[in-house]
Amino acid sequence: MKQEFIHIISIHQNIIHKVVRIYRDTSEDREDLFQEIVYQLWKSYPAYEGRAKITTWIYQIALNTAIAKYRKKQISTHSTKSLEVALEKPSVHPERDRLYRAISTLNEAEKAVITLYLDDYRYEEIANMLGITISHVGVKLHRIKEKLTHLLNPCTNDT
Repeated sequence: MKQEFIHIISIHQNIIHKVVRIYRDTSEDREDLFQEIVYQLWKSYPAYEGRAKITTWIYQIALNTAIAKYRKKQISTHSTKSLEVALEKPSVHPERDRLYRAISTLNEAEKAVITLYLDDYRYEEIANMLGITISHVGVKLHRIKEKLTHLLNPCTNDT
């Protein structure tokens, strides 16, 4: 079970890195949140039944953990060294970094919706993961896109 879990995390760690980048500003906080998410995934792994895609399960745990820690304004760390997870740092791309900075200014619910949308989840899947209606996903995405457009291109939106 341990090796299987390590393999899953190493393949899908980009999901965790994406959530961490959006919910934390400093590298120390990102590392702490990454560890906390991996810890929460490890704790819940025995209960994973495979009904949902593994990436959907990872997103749900990662987003729930990030939102809970975001609300508490503190991060507790847990040792994941025993899991021997090799952490890769995501590559640096200026435009992607700019988008992540803009997304980080959104509220936690908006961050969750846009993160899932950017990873090509359908409205129905987003609605199921977040416990909202499909039409609410559409409304939220429209508003989020408007906010991000304004944040990324403030001069073009001024009239």
